[in-house]
Amino acid sequence: MTYAQPSHCDGADTVPLMPAWVTAGRPETSEDVAFLSGAALAHLHFAVSQDDVPQALLRARLALSAAEACVVLSGRPERASDLRDALHLIRPGDHPGPAGAIYHQWWTAVTRPISVPVLKRAVPDGLETHVPVWLAAVQGGPVRQAAAVLEAVLADHPTEEASALIMADAALARGVGWSHLMPILAMGLKRRELRLAGADLTTACHSAVTRSSTDALRIAADLTRRAAYLRAVTPKLRAKGASAAVDIFLTRDAAAPAALTSLMSDRAARRLCDRLVDLGAVRELTGRDTFRLYGV
Repeated sequence: MTYAQPSHCDGADTVPLMPAWVTAGRPETSEDVAFLSGAALAHLHFAVSQDDVPQALLRARLALSAAEACVVLSGRPERASDLRDALHLIRPGDHPGPAGAIYHQWWTAVTRPISVPVLKRAVPDGLETHVPVWLAAVQGGPVRQAAAVLEAVLADHPTEEASALIMADAALARGVGWSHLMPILAMGLKRRELRLAGADLTTACHSAVTRSSTDALRIAADLTRRAAYLRAVTPKLRAKGASAAVDIFLTRDAAAPAALTSLMSDRAARRLCDRLVDLGAVRELTGRDTFRLYGV
């Protein structure tokens, strides 16, 4: 998923992209694959730890990509725009549908620090009691731990790809030492690779980490530039509650004007969104005249 770079973000290029030697050529052995994934994870860890990187926004954007990948795995037709609608425009008490439920799982998993209670809320009803057992399947380094958890979940529930990938990414994040889950494996693993086991699955996870870490860095660099510009134009906003509204855009992949009405009136929220679009600080994401969503 790529986005145009604002032309007014000079000086915000603080996220170093993946070194070319990590992605150049094809590794010939499983040891090569493991070495490159370790290098990719180390670089990703360093790069996204920079102070200017909007961490919550990055996780939210990656969660959307991970959810879309899981929806594709399930054979459903919904894509990112449909998932955004299902999460951000749903009325209280309504069910988001199967695809929207997958996105809600990822959203739940990334918004709070990793813990057993959070992961229990991120899996469908009836699976929450298995979470501590699945997490106990870990052994070895971070990627091997993630592969072991992935295999354990799919052995119990072969059709629960989203839950399995959430648990695997949680194991990967804990192994690396991240406080929050960062969707990585879900964006890189192919359907056929989810049916592998043992060393073959671990090797597939190493390859997925290298691919997805590179993509995550590109997204992080883009969001960091965009977030820097949004922060820069915030003093130009005169609406009451504008700074708090900006904080919402810096932590969510998308937001409807209604999400800002706890800070200002509905009319003021719509005017603020339009003002931010005019400034080039946020984008209208739907292309619609009504039920609009906005995001960095």
